[in-house]
Amino acid sequence: MKTQELDYNYPKSLIAKKPTYPRDKARLLVVSRETEDLSHTCFKKIGDYLRPGDVLVFNQSKVFPARIYWRNENGKPFEVVFLEEVRPQVWEILSKKIPINTKLCFGHGLEGRVKGQKPATIKINKSKKELMEYLFKYGEMPLPPYLKRNATSKDKKDYQTVYAQQVGSAAAPTAGLHFTKRLIKKLTKNNVQIEKVTLHVGLGTFAPIRTEEVADHNIHEEYYQVDQKTFKRLIKAKKSSRRIIACGTTTVRVLETIFSDNSQKPLQGKTSLFITPGYDFKFVDGLITNFHTPKSSLLALVWAFAGKNLTQKAYREAISKKYRLFSYGDGMFII
Repeated sequence: MKTQELDYNYPKSLIAKKPTYPRDKARLLVVSRETEDLSHTCFKKIGDYLRPGDVLVFNQSKVFPARIYWRNENGKPFEVVFLEEVRPQVWEILSKKIPINTKLCFGHGLEGRVKGQKPATIKINKSKKELMEYLFKYGEMPLPPYLKRNATSKDKKDYQTVYAQQVGSAAAPTAGLHFTKRLIKKLTKNNVQIEKVTLHVGLGTFAPIRTEEVADHNIHEEYYQVDQKTFKRLIKAKKSSRRIIACGTTTVRVLETIFSDNSQKPLQGKTSLFITPGYDFKFVDGLITNFHTPKSSLLALVWAFAGKNLTQKAYREAISKKYRLFSYGDGMFII
């Protein structure tokens, strides 16, 4: 498949710079794979399209305020985004190229020294626990670059799902941002089973596919974990022919990794699963997602799930109806 096929045009004015308030007031485009019909509704009414016994699976990863700044000897500020700890006190970071052995002083007691460039790594003077405490106090949320604005203190709440528990993501699993605690409680009351898995989202999720062929793209690895009891409940539900609804492409990636065939897969580790058109879905029956950027691996996954023609039809409809796009934008439910 050519990467160019995943391109599309949209008015820049449709990029959502802030979320809808309340969260579940966002618009929802419901896409039927069976009939290819499109329906327009409000996200808080998603329960109208769920059945008793459906299993709704969330990614419970929690975003940490990974972006901070340091100043060089001339006082010029440079941005650094912490990604993951590769060994004790050594972190992979995202930043402009910094010479090896450069000392970085971030203020408030955090210092580090650049150890590598590909990937960029830094050795710091704090443990992982201490760094997390520091970042939650002084760091900024790592908003997607296409928002073209600085994060505010409000983003620390807005760019986080209400069910986030496991700290580790440098980007939010944004399909879940539309859910409120009240909506989840209502779905549970209507006998929708809620399950949670973990996949720590890296900034690679925003990286566009730059190769001519989609299959040649080097997909990013991400850490996942599934509780043994959760795994058993998911197996039981699937064997009972109950629908498995994944909230977000990250959740799809976890479920399709551990259920990729009949053999037992590790319930934690790193996945490099790249879902593209032609992929045979083994476990997921429905997908709640946002509208994704052109030429992205996320759009390739949606295309694989809904099909080329239906995905293009849905995106044309959303743009014509002025749906809000991307991370803080409106939602889509493909069933």
